[in-house]
Amino acid sequence: MMDLQRTREVASRVEELEEVGSTNAALRVLAVDADGWPHLSVLLTANQTAGRGRLDRTWSAPAGSALAVSVVLRRLPDDPEARGWIPLAAGVAMTDAVAEQLPDHTVAVKWPNDVLVDGRKICGILAEATGDAVIVGSGVNTAMTRAELPVPTATSFAVLGATVDVDRLLTTYLERLSASIEALAEPGDAVSSGLHADAVERCATLGLDVRVSLPGGRFLEGGAETIDEDGRLVVRAGDETHAVSAGDVVHVRPAQP
Repeated sequence: MMDLQRTREVASRVEELEEVGSTNAALRVLAVDADGWPHLSVLLTANQTAGRGRLDRTWSAPAGSALAVSVVLRRLPDDPEARGWIPLAAGVAMTDAVAEQLPDHTVAVKWPNDVLVDGRKICGILAEATGDAVIVGSGVNTAMTRAELPVPTATSFAVLGATVDVDRLLTTYLERLSASIEALAEPGDAVSSGLHADAVERCATLGLDVRVSLPGGRFLEGGAETIDEDGRLVVRAGDETHAVSAGDVVHVRPAQP
């Protein structure tokens, strides 16, 4: 079992499983018990065998090579549109947590919520609504070797020559995530809370040419200009701008001036 003393001081509840198919799926079942699994409760494992991502993608990783952690959020904004910021809030929080342990590398968010180190993916995040709560799952490549990386565009702490302090990583992540969600839940919005500025500052997607897979098999290609006040990615294609609320984004190359 992991030493998670500091994490337990921040989280309402922490449960570690030796093995689980998906921490998000498992927590969805457990979270029905709101009293037993209050706001900022955590379920985690170093052996997730059927992880899930956006667009129903699934994957697995060698035991002990990655950290899967899911958090239940219950103190949510009343405004449904403000809740759309939760994935970005998680991405910003995990970016800060990873950057804290990799000070000599460039750590950033790929819109809407992947975490990149030097342009390579080290963490994916999936937020799912369940009843009156939201479950945020994160998969962090910790001890994964280069041969174990799922794709050439991925990386891990081990590949970067670092040994991750999981307790420190989770503590920083939960503190930053909790603060962002509480700020969103108060009167105001992502702009007044500072989350919008934090997301724009940490977003690696901005300034790049991108290809966005949209619902219905459509694609949008153009330059990623900014994140708007609703958390949407603003892409300029020719003389028009498009605000994308959901889509699979591929970084193509630096945008042309």
